Amino acid sequence: MGEINKRQNDWDSSKGSRDPIKTLEDKWKLVPAFLQVKGLVKQHIDSFNYFINVEIKKIVQANEKVFCDSDPLFYIKYLNAYVGTPDLEEGFNVTKPTTPHECRLRDMTYSAPITVDIEYIRGNQRVIKNKQLIGRMPLMLRSSNCVLTNKSDFELAQLNECPHDPGGYFIIRGQEKVILIQEQLSRNRMIVDEFKGAIQCQVTSSTHEKKTRTNVIVKNGKYVLRHNALSDDIPIAVAFKAMGICSDQEIIQLIGSHDTVMKKMAPCIMDCHNLKIFTQNQALAYIGSKLKVKRFQTGNQKARTPVDEARDLLATTILAHVAVENYNFYVKAIYLAIMVKRVIEAETNKAAIDDPDYYGNKRMELAGSLLALMFEDLFKRFNWELKSIADKIIPKVKAAPFDVVKHMRPDLITNGLFAAISSGNWTIKRFKMERHGVTQVLSRLSYISALGMMTRVNSQFEKTRKVSGPRSLQPSQWGMLCPSDTPEGEACGLVKNLALMTHITTECSEYPIARLARNSGVEDVRILGGEEINHPAVYMVFLNGNILGVMRQYKRLIKVFRMFRRRGLISAFVSIYPNHNQRTVYICSDGGRLCRPYIIVEKGSPLVQQSHINELNRGIRKFQDFLNDGLIEYLDVNEENDSHIATFETDIDPYVTTHLEIEPFTILGVCAGLVPYPHHNQSPRNTYQCAMGKQAMGTIGYNQKNRIDTLMYNLVYPQCPMVKTRTIELTNFDKLPAGQNATVAVMSYSGYDIEDALILNQASIDRGYGRCLVYKSAKTIMKRYSNQTSDRIMGPSRDATTGKVIKTHDILDADGIASPGEMVENRQVLINKQMPPANLNPVTQGQPQQVDYKDVPITYKGPVESYVEKVMVSTNSEDASLIKILLRQTRIPEIGDKFSSRHGQKGVTGLIVPQEDMPFNDRGICPDMIMNPHGFPSRMTVGKTIELLAGKAGLLEGKFHYGTAFGGSKVLDVCHELEKHGYNYHGKDIFYSGLTGEPLEAYIYSGPVYYQKLKHMVQDKMHARARGPRAVLTRQPTEGRSRDGGLRLGEMERDCLIGYGASMLLMERLMLASDAFSADICGACGRLASRAWCHACRSSAAVSSVEMPYACKLLFQELASMNIVPKLTLKKYC
Repeated sequence: MGEINKRQNDWDSSKGSRDPIKTLEDKWKLVPAFLQVKGLVKQHIDSFNYFINVEIKKIVQANEKVFCDSDPLFYIKYLNAYVGTPDLEEGFNVTKPTTPHECRLRDMTYSAPITVDIEYIRGNQRVIKNKQLIGRMPLMLRSSNCVLTNKSDFELAQLNECPHDPGGYFIIRGQEKVILIQEQLSRNRMIVDEFKGAIQCQVTSSTHEKKTRTNVIVKNGKYVLRHNALSDDIPIAVAFKAMGICSDQEIIQLIGSHDTVMKKMAPCIMDCHNLKIFTQNQALAYIGSKLKVKRFQTGNQKARTPVDEARDLLATTILAHVAVENYNFYVKAIYLAIMVKRVIEAETNKAAIDDPDYYGNKRMELAGSLLALMFEDLFKRFNWELKSIADKIIPKVKAAPFDVVKHMRPDLITNGLFAAISSGNWTIKRFKMERHGVTQVLSRLSYISALGMMTRVNSQFEKTRKVSGPRSLQPSQWGMLCPSDTPEGEACGLVKNLALMTHITTECSEYPIARLARNSGVEDVRILGGEEINHPAVYMVFLNGNILGVMRQYKRLIKVFRMFRRRGLISAFVSIYPNHNQRTVYICSDGGRLCRPYIIVEKGSPLVQQSHINELNRGIRKFQDFLNDGLIEYLDVNEENDSHIATFETDIDPYVTTHLEIEPFTILGVCAGLVPYPHHNQSPRNTYQCAMGKQAMGTIGYNQKNRIDTLMYNLVYPQCPMVKTRTIELTNFDKLPAGQNATVAVMSYSGYDIEDALILNQASIDRGYGRCLVYKSAKTIMKRYSNQTSDRIMGPSRDATTGKVIKTHDILDADGIASPGEMVENRQVLINKQMPPANLNPVTQGQPQQVDYKDVPITYKGPVESYVEKVMVSTNSEDASLIKILLRQTRIPEIGDKFSSRHGQKGVTGLIVPQEDMPFNDRGICPDMIMNPHGFPSRMTVGKTIELLAGKAGLLEGKFHYGTAFGGSKVLDVCHELEKHGYNYHGKDIFYSGLTGEPLEAYIYSGPVYYQKLKHMVQDKMHARARGPRAVLTRQPTEGRSRDGGLRLGEMERDCLIGYGASMLLMERLMLASDAFSADICGACGRLASRAWCHACRSSAAVSSVEMPYACKLLFQELASMNIVPKLTLKKYC
């Protein structure tokens, strides 16, 4: 990196400060500046901060008053809400500050109290109480209330945290949980699509009170309004008349007066006339007759007419996001008219149908918005409980004055939030919302797997459906989502990852935007008629899906908005773009839009100049200054469509180009960015590496030795790759690497290297190549029981005759817990725990009782011995004792262990060869690994061959080479460096046989390649058994390695043996080696007998013993229980 900076500075000084950027060396420096401000998980943190600082106050304010039915004077009013700093309850009403590390170790939840200022009536007086607890909020790490925020690296080290840990996740009962980014269709927007052959325009309206869907569809050649609250479809003309547009001419004018509209609308108008509906009241009465009966109607509601119900339905439920004041439906009627017009256009022109997979129509739901939904639901339930209690207690005459504070249930909100994040199930009955798998356990397999999980985007689309549309790579995803990083199999294309410079917007206020639009000449639609609205020169202006007004000079509006945005007068994330087909201008300030920064180009020249980059290098200028000065701006997917973006400076067209890419490699995500020269590889190989890079062992953080995780893999000697990429430095992968540089010779050796198998050098393994540590933890909780007994730990047991400690208790200390440093073998006891019997009666006063404790030891299970690394004794949130033991195993590479390069070239170790038998070159270099050359042609991983060359040249030059996508060190330069040091231009060397010492008959392509050791190791998978445990019901061997099970001979294997006619082998495998059983059969009746006695015949004369599988005998008995009697005919009784 120092070398790059040196070259950069030399280059800077040779250039004029006012020159525009013309090389790749300059622009990429904006990427670290962006990541310094935004970070890779900033979207999670921003969203959560907005929720706890803004949204939670709005939710409490929207539900600020609670009244009760029994006393009209009683009320509860919430004045303010706060989320505090993280703390733990230690004993009764004693709290102390806590840290994430402590919560991980003690299996606690990292949370903060939610408090409110409250005003209420107690008896006859008004009471105000401050900071009353209503629940606890799980805190996101690195959020504004977290103890890690704004801490230096030194302070983070004191808190046992890694400075490179991204944050953005929660700790629930000691487990790290991440709320995945959820992909949803945009709310409050018109989407025109084809459903069962009919064109429809649907709008999903979303407000704090309601979430509803309204459809305008074509039915029998006529347009109808469809909604869940209606039992039948409503003719569209009836809907317009119910909204007060009673004149047929006015309806046509609102939609559009041209011939196509008049022709299409004529049957709808006739429909209305046939129904004898001419006035608003008649239309409302008709809609009232189609209302669904409400299921939950309380008796004390005032009787309402169908007309009133229909009017309320139109005002608050149908197109709920379009506000209606004093039952003036004009704006809503215009909105409905636009929906009808869109359907008519789609009927005549199929190009007008929206693509449901277009990413401009998608919104990302982050932790903040999902927790806001959950908290609002729980808070309403919390208030409903308070109201119910008040209704019960206040009418009682003798009761003390009702005090709200004493009846608050903070556990309702606390448990609701904890359970949602813990299970990942988001269930909100009010909105009929039920989602699963929203949260997942944060993968700590390696640093990059944790980072990759934080940028994952999850779609709610059914994974089992084989539909190509939602899975395919959309052009609209360019630069927003990584084109390579998606899993194989059923989740392919549905689970995606964010690109490096993608930002997800957080909602910002609409008021200043609406005010600016009005000042820019946007006219209110309420004062205009249909003819004026549909004039060809008039553009409709929408703000977040709501009609804001109309504009005659739309270009002026767009220019003003972009100018204000570039000057920092409105939010940098506000987007404005025109749709010329629909004659509309869309302004968006809502949250969940994907956007990314671009350099602004004016008159064919990028506004970012060399002087700006020099200031950035010197630390004078930050990324925010580029935004404030209007040099860089954020564009979302929709606004990109109204821009002309050049990928490289050479692509700039002085007449049309509006923006320039900061760096082309930022279209890739975190995992794909680690691959050197990915643009030289076949596409699926990069996808495979994205999956395998997450399984590579390495370093998970600077605090890995302080953690006690269930399972943790650490590479003993991780190395920084010789061929880096810019992404490696930006993501700090070079500080927390997951792999080693192996000297690879591409040649065939011994035949043990076919099918991608690798040959390893024994000497390299002895020096530490591929060596890793596997940490596993065992834990137990000392529970207390209601009968006043509790679990206990006893010291090591001794042999009654010799008095020596028994073998399984060898490693226990006097306190009954294994001591650190001890070697543990299979079935040895780690914690000598005992528990009381469950049916014990509670202890009576003064009468101690004898308790017979039973042994429930925590034992070590594993074929290979481990070492006790550390022991922790603490208490958990229930104040019960918690004991954790961390075990360590050293794993040395063996035959069958899996390795992979960064190009999706995976392979297992086929042979380990002593160094003296390995080939060596004329400089005495012996490779660490031999790879079969047949791995290259069909895989087309040219990137790997270039990596080998660049790594070799880098070693000779004493520097790192860069293999960044669409750039990096050039192959020609690398080859010349090799030649300069006396090596072959093509990277080939003369090799000599280790066995004979003779030169090999071909030049061998060799050099360093970065290899990853994957978590798949033989020791964790190999399994065989001769005899062992059997299932109780079927008496067949158990299944699975963990249960010491057998290997199943399935139906296909059975068919194969039948095909070969190996009947004796079949009997041996399926009966003798499985569940052979000697059953008594009655020869007279053919039924099963019992103990040589046939109950059917009441005789033992014809009973014979027959060998059969026990499962067969069980089948006969189960069939008999269903009145089907199978009978066996014995040969000697035939």
